[in-house]
Amino acid sequence: MLSPQPAAALYPRDEAVHIAGLLAFIGGYLEAFTWMVHHVFANAQGANLVFLWVYMTSGEWESAARYVPPLLAFVVGVILACWLRWAAPTRATRISTLTEIVFLFIVAILHNRLPLVAGTLGLSMVAAFQTVSFPRVEGLSYNSVMVTSNFRQAIEGLFAAFAGSAGPRPFRRPYLFGAMCVAFGAGAAIGAIATEITRDYSLAIPVTLLVIVLLLCEQRPVAARA
Repeated sequence: MLSPQPAAALYPRDEAVHIAGLLAFIGGYLEAFTWMVHHVFANAQGANLVFLWVYMTSGEWESAARYVPPLLAFVVGVILACWLRWAAPTRATRISTLTEIVFLFIVAILHNRLPLVAGTLGLSMVAAFQTVSFPRVEGLSYNSVMVTSNFRQAIEGLFAAFAGSAGPRPFRRPYLFGAMCVAFGAGAAIGAIATEITRDYSLAIPVTLLVIVLLLCEQRPVAARA
């Protein structure tokens, strides 16, 4: 007699792999844009901290000061996103996505007049909202705006799968995190190309993708594939 198959796990729509992949693509795109335009990072605040302390220890205060605004903007963005999750937990992801879209519109409009304020502060706020509001893919913690932890998780998942200690779906975890790494890299590549071709209109791509994410989040929860 055949044993019944376990029911597929249901996850919130905002944890679906295709939504997580879109967000990782956006994260890579915005990182490439910010680096090419401002030579700072909107997402990888660890790198900004390293550059800050390297320039400070060598007495290059003007260069060091360039990395302070994105760090402070990221802090403010995380605090606001955490407050939003506390104040409106059922609507936090939707409101956060709308906030990201508004911020990107502001950045696109003001970028030529106020590049420091719009570019570094605005995009760091977007990165903060995104990483706090979308912390999981299919129940697993991931990061849509940085790739290092996803890369590590993919390698650990492959090791566990081949070692026979990964559970009933051994390759699902490395697949998910490997897909996030590929999406982030593709976003960085497309972001670099688009920024090189037309800097003034390159932010239209992540804005469009965030609108798609917002629409997808309104659909029903999905079952994870085996």
